[in-house]
Amino acid sequence: MADETPPLRNLWYMVGLSSSLKPKGLRREMLAGEPVLLARTADGRAFALRDICPHRAAPLSGGRIVGSEVECPYHGWRFKTDGVCSAIPSVVAEQDFAVERIRVNHYPLREQDGLLWVYLAADKDAEPISEPPKMPFGSTDGRSIPRLVESQIFPASLDHAVVGLMDPAHGPFVHRAWWWRSEASIHAKAKHHTPSMRGFTMVSHKPSANSSLYKILGGDRTTEIRFELPSIRYERIRAGKNEVLGLTAVTPLDDENTRVTQVFYWNMPWAALVRPFFRPFVRAFIGQDRKIVEMQKEGLKFASPQMLIQDADVPALWYYRLKKAWAESVTSGTPFTNPVQERTLHWRS
Repeated sequence: MADETPPLRNLWYMVGLSSSLKPKGLRREMLAGEPVLLARTADGRAFALRDICPHRAAPLSGGRIVGSEVECPYHGWRFKTDGVCSAIPSVVAEQDFAVERIRVNHYPLREQDGLLWVYLAADKDAEPISEPPKMPFGSTDGRSIPRLVESQIFPASLDHAVVGLMDPAHGPFVHRAWWWRSEASIHAKAKHHTPSMRGFTMVSHKPSANSSLYKILGGDRTTEIRFELPSIRYERIRAGKNEVLGLTAVTPLDDENTRVTQVFYWNMPWAALVRPFFRPFVRAFIGQDRKIVEMQKEGLKFASPQMLIQDADVPALWYYRLKKAWAESVTSGTPFTNPVQERTLHWRS
């Protein structure tokens, strides 16, 4: 297995739900080891800054929102949504002091389909080279609404969390349950994969017969699974006019902790009735993945060798190659070239 590398730059990371940030609200989130202030102005505009005041290092998240600015709790310095200082209360009128020359690092933030996305740039002053992903289920105003959300913190690095979640062979063991999989259900599979924008796609196919919960959609079911850098997995399930999209966003908090958030979108009004029934299964499912990386962490303390084999571990190999190619493109300033080749993978699960 390749050595772990830092989280990628010039990409968007999902940091929370739009609904979790109320007007005049503010909080700290860790992102790739960096303290990030998420805040919303009194009139509803969300923004993100480095959560450290440049004066005496107090967390801006401990302060308050005043109109469209954030006020530091230590000495009342205020900063605009772009990070530019607007006021220093201790400066007297006769002092020639250009407060606007002081800045806090600003992170581009977008609200898209009920989610908050923060852009980690290689150059702190660079503008985003892309936009966050857009979900396919639009309402009358063009937005998609998260219908079910479950988030858990994994005691693992980003790479171990991502590789664990995309692993196609662990299901009958990690997710062994009467409502999902059993060891007796293992059978041979063959799935065709193609390269996609910043990742790869398991092309549309019939879900496995041992995926019981899919049956609630009825009809002739198909599913398509896509992975995209930096750490996003999509599973789109169709059954006639019924569609469900499961978005799994893996967000690095620091070197040893990663937040995994599962967000479901759907276009069936009746699905709201079964949501309370479905929620415990989602929580248990993600919890099973969390528990296995907790166990894995114990083994990693002893630097145990890790092997990736054909074909079941090819998605993990692709992930490391994609990550390397993207990092090299950012460093060199050359266009990104997707290293994934079209291929049918065979494994048993």
